Amino acid sequence: MKIKILFCILLSISFYACNNNASKKNNSIISSVDAFNEALKTIQPGDSIVLSKGIWKDAELLFEAKGTKEKPITLTVEEKGATTLEGASYLRMAGEYLVVSGLVFKNGFTPTSEVISFKKDKNNFASNSRLTECVIDNYSNPERREQDYWIGIYGKNNRIDHNHIEGKSNLGVTMAVRLNSKEFIENHHQIDHNYFGPRQTLGSNGGETLRIGTSHHSLSNSNTIVEHNYFDRCAGELEIISSKSCQNTYRNNVFFECRGTLTMRHGNETNVNNNVFIGNGVPSTGGIRVINGKQTVENNYAIGLTGYRFGGALVVMNGVPNSPLNRYFQVSDAKIKNNTFINCDYIQLCAGSDAERSATPINSVMHNNIFYNENKDDSFTVYDDITGIDFQNNLISPNTKGISKNGFTATKLVLQKNNYGLLAPATTPTPGLGAIIKGEIPSKETTGASWYPKVNKTASFNSGKTIHVKPGINTLFDAVKNSAPGDIIKLTAQDGYLQTKTIEIKHPITISTSSKKSTITFEKKSLFDILNGGSLKLNNLIFDGKEAPDYAGNAVIRTSKYSMNKNYKLLIDNCDFKNLNINHSYDVVKVFKNTMADTISITNATFKNITGNILSLDKEIGENGIFNAEFVILKNNVFSNIDGAVLNLVRDGRDESTFGPFLTFDHNVLDNVGHGKRNKNKKSISLVGVQNAIIKNSIFNNSKGIQMHLVVGGPIAKVHHTNFFKSEKVVVTGDQKYEIGTIWSLDPKFENMETYSLTNNSELTNKGDDNLDIGILKK
Repeated sequence: MKIKILFCILLSISFYACNNNASKKNNSIISSVDAFNEALKTIQPGDSIVLSKGIWKDAELLFEAKGTKEKPITLTVEEKGATTLEGASYLRMAGEYLVVSGLVFKNGFTPTSEVISFKKDKNNFASNSRLTECVIDNYSNPERREQDYWIGIYGKNNRIDHNHIEGKSNLGVTMAVRLNSKEFIENHHQIDHNYFGPRQTLGSNGGETLRIGTSHHSLSNSNTIVEHNYFDRCAGELEIISSKSCQNTYRNNVFFECRGTLTMRHGNETNVNNNVFIGNGVPSTGGIRVINGKQTVENNYAIGLTGYRFGGALVVMNGVPNSPLNRYFQVSDAKIKNNTFINCDYIQLCAGSDAERSATPINSVMHNNIFYNENKDDSFTVYDDITGIDFQNNLISPNTKGISKNGFTATKLVLQKNNYGLLAPATTPTPGLGAIIKGEIPSKETTGASWYPKVNKTASFNSGKTIHVKPGINTLFDAVKNSAPGDIIKLTAQDGYLQTKTIEIKHPITISTSSKKSTITFEKKSLFDILNGGSLKLNNLIFDGKEAPDYAGNAVIRTSKYSMNKNYKLLIDNCDFKNLNINHSYDVVKVFKNTMADTISITNATFKNITGNILSLDKEIGENGIFNAEFVILKNNVFSNIDGAVLNLVRDGRDESTFGPFLTFDHNVLDNVGHGKRNKNKKSISLVGVQNAIIKNSIFNNSKGIQMHLVVGGPIAKVHHTNFFKSEKVVVTGDQKYEIGTIWSLDPKFENMETYSLTNNSELTNKGDDNLDIGILKK
């Protein structure tokens, strides 16, 4: 009897020890990749692997296991937000019923094609698995044109939810559902409650935030559902979402100030419903683009969208007859019903109509929609035959032009905030018009990982402290070197600022003067080098190049010679540039390949006696429409005795996936520009592929003219209210439309050749499109 009792006690101890070990195994905290790999060797359904707190550097994780529906296998972290994967870390998943939760990727980039991949290799994938509450934050390759994806989704029946994905700045789709084999057809993935944070303008094709499928497999069904996601200022390229497969659903998503559209690029039977698009007047903000067959666009709401043509609030495309897979299938059997568009600038019908895209929409309906713009009367643009669209019971504002009144009723509405804080009609003349948003709409607070903060990570100008700088050798250099993002550097004297070192701009910085203009001289090949992450604002300064070395290729401002994956800003106001003639090619601004400016703005400035170019943004060549600057603004400047060009702005190739460049050239004077020996066959202004160019209210005096080459995208190109005296005028090539408005060849009669203001008897006074003088505006 005693022996039996002793045996039972020992057996109980043995069971307790085994269960205790199993418990440790089920939730084992591991602290190395080797330990992770060892844990996988014995892992069972229901077990968890927990990564310890701290930084996991260069961690290459392959999470390969098989759980069950009732007992999935989990990879998570000891403390959410306290475990980060950095350097060259990445994760691959393969197997069944896996859950990955709480991983944070930052401070590095993937050396592979994907940061998180639902596959091990071409034969092993993850299905019935979940990626939740994970973060990928600014985990971008420093080489801007090196392509990778952040999340590659393979297999079937996977859910991707409550993730925070922000800041991709190199080439490649942020998240992609891959249909590149028969195994992935009818995959039924679910993408929900994710926060897609800001993505900067890439400046070429290949910057989608979400893509489902590819053109090669676009006629296959994916059946992916994309719902309750928040897209926040996504601006990589024209397609925020690129749907390239069949039977996908996009519902209950919010697009906040996103530059681009939800595009049904390839594939049929897409359902787009109950989405909200908020533009707030931000340039190029778009809505929905319809291509292909049997698409449904229903009960969507849009407000304040400004995007044009392919990036409009609602775009119905023309197709290519017998289109190959990679082009544009004809719109057929589309249902566009009960949508509301408030103060949206462009509704585009038969967009893309040309010799190739000649197949107009057929068998389609546009019923019960509201298109209401209080301020703009030309929001509708019809490019081709729209008889294949049945218009019924649509409401437009009374001032609307450009669309037949058949199927449209012009009615004055009273707009007020609804329960969601969105401007909507208080009442409609008949019930059932427009969108009725259903359920809760996503917000920043209800999407993404709840424990990961959504903060503005980009420092702005003038947000830091003010630093006063006395004259001296390299005092400005030292001040910038010791500055913080957003700081304001103020020079306290008018001269005495000699720089013998190139000043590196690594973050946003403002340099100005306290009162009268301060003069800066420099003894290096460049004064400022804008590096990755840097932006520069200059105000009330004089830049004198007389001390610069006699080297070819001098410049006052340069970008980095190396790839910059962060876009920069360069703002110059009320500055003078002089004596940039030490050698034959002394430029003001020199940019290099693989650099991109969000904005270059030069206002109220004077440029005199310069042997090079003022601004050459022409270092990108390629069919993907790559370019060096999105917004270029030149206003109220004097360019005098410039051997080279004032502006070369190039967007090469015939790709249609980008927004810009946008050029505003207004109230400038060019005097004796472009006649240097090295500018023999060039112009004062050369534009190639610029998507929006407005040149107006300016004077060309004894100067070379304007060359514009216009290709693809239906660009806006206008030259008007401009005077060409003893100067060449405008030469236009390419296959796109342009507008040459009011131009003159009058003697401007300058009051003097310093200020270039007009005399009272000049025929150019008060002749601007703004009723002000042509040329310089008096300060």
